[in-house]
Amino acid sequence: MQSRNIALVAVFAALTAGLGLLPAVPVPVVPVPITAQSLGVMLAGGLLGGRLGGLALLIFLILVALGLPVLAGGRGGLGVLLGPSGGFVLSWPVAAYTIGWLTRRRNWRTSFAKVLLSNVTGGIGVVYLLGIPWISITTGLSLTQAALGSVVFVPGDLTKAVLCTFLILKIQRAYPLDRL
Repeated sequence: MQSRNIALVAVFAALTAGLGLLPAVPVPVVPVPITAQSLGVMLAGGLLGGRLGGLALLIFLILVALGLPVLAGGRGGLGVLLGPSGGFVLSWPVAAYTIGWLTRRRNWRTSFAKVLLSNVTGGIGVVYLLGIPWISITTGLSLTQAALGSVVFVPGDLTKAVLCTFLILKIQRAYPLDRL
């Protein structure tokens, strides 16, 4: 792996950790807070591509597992990964990979609608696909209750997907990372 790629992976793992400094917003129905860290997931996948974006979030996940307080609210450790938020956090490398894979297809990285679709598919769809059943398993809620309780995340996640789409397209024009 080139030094540049190693540096980019480290930067996006650090960016995701830095977004954890923003305060988490508790949700009344499910014990999973709203955080800004999914912005890091979408940006890593959209700018670095699937392989490097997924690797950046895998490194972030390792830091969490080692107990570093890099999640929102200064949380970290295996206990967090095994708790109600765990499914969402564990999904992040897969989500970043999915976003990157989709945005690198054909000419998707130049179309607002296609980059947005990539962010929604990976950054919301994949994350919810893994996170909601995890909430159900860890809390004893039914899958329906966990899904209905997670509806509160949708407006914020859609807003983050739109914001990331704008950022990805602007950064991609100013500093193309296509040759990774």
